[in-house]
Amino acid sequence: MNESERAMSSEPAPISDAPISEAMLRLDFDALSAFLDEAFPAAQRAFGRLVLVEPGHTRLRLEPTPAMLRPGNIVSGPTLMGMADVAAYTVILAHIGPVAMTVTNSVNISFLRACSLAPVVADARLLKLGRKLAVTDIRLWQDHEARLVAQAIVSYVLP
Repeated sequence: MNESERAMSSEPAPISDAPISEAMLRLDFDALSAFLDEAFPAAQRAFGRLVLVEPGHTRLRLEPTPAMLRPGNIVSGPTLMGMADVAAYTVILAHIGPVAMTVTNSVNISFLRACSLAPVVADARLLKLGRKLAVTDIRLWQDHEARLVAQAIVSYVLP
């Protein structure tokens, strides 16, 4: 379907015509981990550790601490928002390389259920990688991928 046919149809335009491939990764797991360790010392990194890097996808895992709880013994919204932001940063850097001045443009997050004091996983998926803007989908879950605690769309401005 060409652009004019797509404009007249109810079918949404594809985000990209080319699938995300291994060749698109600029930083593999080891390189991205090393960059994060250098840019953000472990003592300052309270939003999880990197556990997976693959084309179009990264995963972080957070072991929440009591200091991250809000009244009611649930993990605080700011903690989850920070984790979503860092997850977006990792998937973008994996594809553009070690560009420290890539900055958050917007975060839209929905909290779906209480997040208990148990491991939290953030799956970051690259939705769009343009010349000046990157858009990601972040899903935070506990126990099972179907048990979402939050979902966010995070965009970054690229230098």
